[in-house]
Amino acid sequence: MRPIKNIKGNRRFFSYIKFVMEDNSVRSRTYANERLTLSRYAALSQNTAGRARAEEPCAMRTDYQRDRDRIIYCKSFARLKNKTQVFFSPEGDHYVTRLTHTLDVAQIARSIARALALNEDLAEAIALGHDLGHTPFGHSGERILNKLSPAGFRHNEQSARVVEKLEKDGRGLNLTAEVRDGILNHNGDGAATLEGRCVHLADRIAYINHDLNDAIRAGVLKAEDVPADIVGVLGATSRERINTAITSVWRNSADKPFVAMEENVGRASDELRSFMFSRVYRTAYAMGEEEKAERMLSEMYFYFSKHPGELPPTYRAVADSEGADRAVCDYISSMTDRYAVYMFNRIFVPKGWMFIDEMD
Repeated sequence: MRPIKNIKGNRRFFSYIKFVMEDNSVRSRTYANERLTLSRYAALSQNTAGRARAEEPCAMRTDYQRDRDRIIYCKSFARLKNKTQVFFSPEGDHYVTRLTHTLDVAQIARSIARALALNEDLAEAIALGHDLGHTPFGHSGERILNKLSPAGFRHNEQSARVVEKLEKDGRGLNLTAEVRDGILNHNGDGAATLEGRCVHLADRIAYINHDLNDAIRAGVLKAEDVPADIVGVLGATSRERINTAITSVWRNSADKPFVAMEENVGRASDELRSFMFSRVYRTAYAMGEEEKAERMLSEMYFYFSKHPGELPPTYRAVADSEGADRAVCDYISSMTDRYAVYMFNRIFVPKGWMFIDEMD
């Protein structure tokens, strides 16, 4: 009989068998599978810090899987399909919206988490919720509200506010602490879990690449405009660049307590991001469109600040408890591009008069 050499591994396997035999629910099998297969640095579903309001567990799904489902079916997620990523209200069929960006981030985050044996369900839930609080007109809208509001405005904080308070008519989605932390910290390195840090990297990888594709499609750039030294490291196509980034994270971070690209790939990615800012995000054309958005959002901000009674019920309740500024920022940031234009026209564009001639 062959001796058992990997005592630790076999203990994990026998623990898995014992757990499944004691409780054969789907959720419990997932718990056991995670303990058996995931990295020691992964956030196990069974060890979640839980929700602000306690709930009965689901027999089928872990808490992270439930969070994913709640986000997908919430109103804020549905509105992402009509929110700008870079180009305001694009007319073509294949430009990236805030929704397609979110799906890109979720896919890349899952790929990174899978490569590092981290919790894919947690990474996906964070990714799907990370931009729920984004404004109409992309980062232009965020800059405008940040300038208008005395308290400032940051989309990551607003995304956390959406899931904690604004959804479900003010009840929030009651997500787990780990998902809420990842959403709040997705635009920095401060997430408490490695899965949250996967989303931070995935967000940067996704928007740099699809924004570059959109800029080329719109005629703002040509593919050959990208500096050769960046192409030499990352690749010439979106597929190559994304694969380079994910592979680099895996090589650099496997079985380690961090998530990061190798130095040369990270440096080339930063250079590509800087190139996009200089050639796409902050161009005269882009800033000209931002001026139009600023006039529109500013007028609505001041109008609703003076007339909070005209806000929808959820936001009127916020105005009563937290003040008009907070409520107006909540309302405007929830709008899609199309609804912002519609609301502006409804409030500020004069209606035509209709005269009916009398019959002779």
